[in-house]
Amino acid sequence: MPSLIREAVVEVASQASGENSAGNISPLGYIGCAEGLLWWISLTQQTQQETCHASVHRWPAIVVKFNDHGRDRRYPNGGSNRLALTPEDTAGRQQLIEWCADIGCHVRSDAVGNLFFVAPAHVTIWHLPLSAATWIPSRKGGRFDGVLGVLAGLEVFRTLHDHQIVTERPLELIVWTNEEGSRFAPAMVASGTYAGVFTVEETLARLDEQGISFGQALEETGMKGSLPIGEPRLASFLELHIEQGPVLEEEGLDIGVVTGVQGMRWFDLTIEGSAAHAGTTPMAYRHDALAAAARLIDRLYAIAASDTSDTSGDSKVTFGCLEIDTPSRNVIPAQVTMTVDLRHVHDDQLDALEARFYSELDALVEAFGVVVTPQRLWNSPVVAFNEQCIASIEQATRARGIAYRRMLSGAGHDAVYVSRVAPTAMIFIPCRDGISHNEAEYSTPEQCALGTQVLCDALLHNANDLEVTQ
Repeated sequence: MPSLIREAVVEVASQASGENSAGNISPLGYIGCAEGLLWWISLTQQTQQETCHASVHRWPAIVVKFNDHGRDRRYPNGGSNRLALTPEDTAGRQQLIEWCADIGCHVRSDAVGNLFFVAPAHVTIWHLPLSAATWIPSRKGGRFDGVLGVLAGLEVFRTLHDHQIVTERPLELIVWTNEEGSRFAPAMVASGTYAGVFTVEETLARLDEQGISFGQALEETGMKGSLPIGEPRLASFLELHIEQGPVLEEEGLDIGVVTGVQGMRWFDLTIEGSAAHAGTTPMAYRHDALAAAARLIDRLYAIAASDTSDTSGDSKVTFGCLEIDTPSRNVIPAQVTMTVDLRHVHDDQLDALEARFYSELDALVEAFGVVVTPQRLWNSPVVAFNEQCIASIEQATRARGIAYRRMLSGAGHDAVYVSRVAPTAMIFIPCRDGISHNEAEYSTPEQCALGTQVLCDALLHNANDLEVTQ
């Protein structure tokens, strides 16, 4: 990039006199980056039309420094293991608190550990424009999923601070707890609590694999607070994120304008058969729980794979966890526990996919003589984002001649639940080979900066229209 966002902000600061060329009070322009923030700065009409370029040179160093919290040295490619509300996650949060404190930010937290950072400002208005920041709490995770948003936001915060830009509205940075759901299922439970989808009591009672509750883990972090759930209220919410899939890279596109998120349903499933000797029990007399699980996986996978409605297929099924109770090489498995993840871009087709899942379970009972116990943990319907927010992102992308496409997100994001209480949209950038939730996850500094640029421009475009409707 030929110039840096810091240079652009210096220019903004020098021109932000409070009046435009016509002598009227200047509109509010806002800059936002990634899964983190909306920053409000005073702009003139002229400044809004001028070019701002996002920074490239700071990305590698800051990503490495932050990911030292939770970096697992067993992973040769720099992966992270920073599960929610663990000491590693807490260290990352504390690092962010310290960085924000250095520039005068004040942090509050709510009853489920969501962190809200407010930057110094001379006017307090209850309708806050902001977007969310998370770092992904998963095992052997990547360095950009979520982290990209936090660090992009922090850098813009620092830029405004360095040039003594006083905001006309408060600046907020949010860290949602347990976005990924790797430790406490389901995903996005804390942003869901904020949006009223889950109660505080339900969220605090969630258990991890060791039987530790969300509430207990939160208490140990010392980051449970008294900010009322649902506060602060949001005027708008934008997220910049890596795509986490291969479509943008395969199609040679730089930006995804995200119009919504596909529907998702999570299940825990237990299949119970009978343990017996591997050498003495004829195949016809077996009640093999693992064989039944294999049949289910094969059937559902074939159904999804046969969906050719687009290049990626609209039906998606995943079996991320599978465990055999007391496994032994010469014993027929008596019990298998597993997870089932069903997704589709249309709710009616997701209903049909779930119905097929249950019919396949009935077939297992008939074919293998097993007992099946499914439990649906999570039902996230298809989400459509706010049309005004989508249009502002699309216009910003077109104005710069950037190759893009509209697309649905295949992954869940905190934007899913926040969209229920605030106008919301998202921007995607490509990631190498479409890989995410993997230590090989990577987006270039240029891609990160370009996504930040589109977000910045989209927000500036909306500067004269603060009354975005839900």
